[in-house]
Amino acid sequence: MQSSQLSVAELFHLQVKKTPKSTVIIDKNNKKYSYSEFLKRVLSLSSYLLSKGLRHGDRVAIISENCMEYLELEMAAAKIGIIVAAINWRLSDNEMKYCINLVKPKILFLSERYKNKGVVLSKKYIQSIILYNKNYEEIIKNTAIYNGPTLGSGEDILLILYTSGTTGNPKGAMISHRAFISRAMYCVYEYNIDKDDVFPAWAPMFHMASTDLAIGSVIIGGSIAFVDGFKSEQIIKLIKTYKLSWLVLMPGMIEELLGELKKKKLSIKGIKVMGAMADLVPKKQIKEITYLLKTPYLNSFGSTETGMPPASAGLIPINKQRFGLSKIQSSFCQVKLENEKGMVAKIGEVGECLIKGPTLFSGYWNAKETNKHDFRGGWFHMGDLMKRNDNGTLDFVDRSKYLIKSGGENIYPAEIERVLLGSKNVLEAVVVKIKSLKWGEVPLALVSVYNNISNEIIKDDLFKLCRNKLAGYKQPKKILFIDEKDIPRSTTGKVQRHLVEEIIFKKFNIKSLP
Repeated sequence: MQSSQLSVAELFHLQVKKTPKSTVIIDKNNKKYSYSEFLKRVLSLSSYLLSKGLRHGDRVAIISENCMEYLELEMAAAKIGIIVAAINWRLSDNEMKYCINLVKPKILFLSERYKNKGVVLSKKYIQSIILYNKNYEEIIKNTAIYNGPTLGSGEDILLILYTSGTTGNPKGAMISHRAFISRAMYCVYEYNIDKDDVFPAWAPMFHMASTDLAIGSVIIGGSIAFVDGFKSEQIIKLIKTYKLSWLVLMPGMIEELLGELKKKKLSIKGIKVMGAMADLVPKKQIKEITYLLKTPYLNSFGSTETGMPPASAGLIPINKQRFGLSKIQSSFCQVKLENEKGMVAKIGEVGECLIKGPTLFSGYWNAKETNKHDFRGGWFHMGDLMKRNDNGTLDFVDRSKYLIKSGGENIYPAEIERVLLGSKNVLEAVVVKIKSLKWGEVPLALVSVYNNISNEIIKDDLFKLCRNKLAGYKQPKKILFIDEKDIPRSTTGKVQRHLVEEIIFKKFNIKSLP
């Protein structure tokens, strides 16, 4: 059955044969590399890694900002059948040590920016530490290319991406060749992305938002422009210069981009789709950004483990005044909502989202019991709560772990956040649980606002809005104000709720409410 297993590297080779002179990489210094040039670098690295004793299934780790070398390592790994552990450079040293110890890589790749991590993370099983500097370029230049067969295939793991939870250590999600190929095919089908498009890879490569479509672009013949983080001016330059595939936009970053866009008249080459996580973005921002960039906003619902499925087929139209956030089920997957009794949820009933499909990951590294639990019954249990509408669309309710149990009632923070974000004054809203002497738990809201109106006036308006839109038990028992820049976020723009809870305790000195 080996003939049915396809490798990312084999599809890359195919594109080199078809269009060897086409641009595949635009590096952060705006230097361009053709498919044939990039392949030579990948094959030289492949040969070097084999000479260091790496064999099928061995791991290497990387800590680096976005750069060509990052993708180069991933493609070499695809060629010789090894696994890349993509380490989040924002983690603490102890968290990094945990991620390294989990997978025990034989080689650690570091950019110059993170070279000090070599001493911190050095372990007996790490045989070499390779820095991205002049010495690395000498290795690429002087190592003969690998001419052997492709050693990675189908269900082999290509990448480990770490997912962070609110408690405990990160989990290493294993993404296979099959999953990456399926994720690329999904984007081609659902968003009409093709070989003529450039993917602006500004989001960290240790996150699926960049890695999925960077690898996907290579195997469909497209191009990748690397950007070292979210830099509005560089992103605007790419918008003006190239036809873009997916312009990833995260909550907390759109306001900055809007500010830059409003300063100048912009000529747009074309963007297939933009955005992500529309539930977490003020509707005012979505309306403005779609108008200025003449591009619909992606009403997505996916994860590191699933890729863009299970419910990312919907697009919010350009400059729409009023719109809903119901999700459209993605192609190429099955979705089931399961209630607390383990039965299929009825229409309108909240249930956990379960998914089957070829974009799925292969489980968590070295986590047998977690995998057994999360894949029970032959479905991957996402931990996200949704409800299905009469027309077949899906509404995201919340993460099951964020559920607030108040006096026997279930309260979902995301529902309250959407109401608060409906205010023209609110830039960001975060709702968390806090202990209550009477109810056990109650919702507390932390908001940042657009203008200089008195916080007391805004607070009164927000309480009124909540009274009109929410049942009494769902209304936040307290509303606090914070600068938007002080809201703790992950590298993907998601609010880190456990850190918000710490802020409420340390900054506002609130441990519980009546």
